[in-house]
Amino acid sequence: MSDMRAIVAESPDVLAWQEVPDVQPAPGEVLIRVAAAGVNRADLLQAAGRYPPPPGASEILGLEVSGEIAAVGDDVSDWVIGQQVCALLAGGGYAEYVAVPAPQLLPIPVGVDLTDAAGLPEVACTVWSNLVLTAGLSEGQLLLVHGGASGVGSHAIQVARQLGAWVAVTAGSEAKLAFCRELGAEITVNYHDEDFVARVREAGGADVILDIMGAAYLDRNVDALANDGRLVVIGMQGGVKGELNLGKLISKRARVIGTALRGRPVEGPHSKGAIVAAVTAELWPMVSAGRIKPVIGARLPIEQAGEAHRLLSSGEVTGKVVLTL
Repeated sequence: MSDMRAIVAESPDVLAWQEVPDVQPAPGEVLIRVAAAGVNRADLLQAAGRYPPPPGASEILGLEVSGEIAAVGDDVSDWVIGQQVCALLAGGGYAEYVAVPAPQLLPIPVGVDLTDAAGLPEVACTVWSNLVLTAGLSEGQLLLVHGGASGVGSHAIQVARQLGAWVAVTAGSEAKLAFCRELGAEITVNYHDEDFVARVREAGGADVILDIMGAAYLDRNVDALANDGRLVVIGMQGGVKGELNLGKLISKRARVIGTALRGRPVEGPHSKGAIVAAVTAELWPMVSAGRIKPVIGARLPIEQAGEAHRLLSSGEVTGKVVLTL
């Protein structure tokens, strides 16, 4: 293979589609010819120089792709050339080809378009690992999702409803709240003019909170928790340092849990491979049955990656943004 093309972040606002050295699969890896790549806030942070890739990972942006297997490395026996797949990555997705450890591959769910499948791995693995494997969300419990109309939020609503849980969400416009209600959210709160704590406490408090805001919402999230509640922080859009009232936490027997997906090891307990296996076995049948659907808010050619980043940053889009090749 000659040089391939990929997006190179020359600055936060200049994402250039240009030639870069090609990639080949190492032992235990698979090479994917990329059909589409999902866009995530981590990509925006990396382009701005604020979120470097884990050691050994590609410097190219992109944490999820869909496409076709172009080659397999030594020690790979479960995947074959020509098979359509999607994949969870530590980096490298904004490119014509990407090498990925075989445990991080997922089959394309039945009925899902190959392009749209690029918007599934990150949200599916994030939501399933945090709501089910970490927080133990179960039937009859109340989940509060901040940013309900986002890619993660829209997926979390659907997963929670399939688990038999109730869902409350926050969002910034009536259109986004209406969208969340269509997905199954029962309590919808416009964070510009409503108090989510009061609304959630009226319902008995949240058993699980999936939070993208971090410090800005820390104290109010603890207020919104039910007894034995679990606050799972997966983002820091509202800052990294907040004051935690331990008295409130202890009185509720509550837990605050911080998690991240990108830097986990490929294999072992709590690894990306273990999460991917759980998603494939337990969540993918729901997707294949049409009970959970990918929510794609925008599809742009990969040459327009800069516009895709602007769109995601603006909050104008509902669901995922996908780059197509």
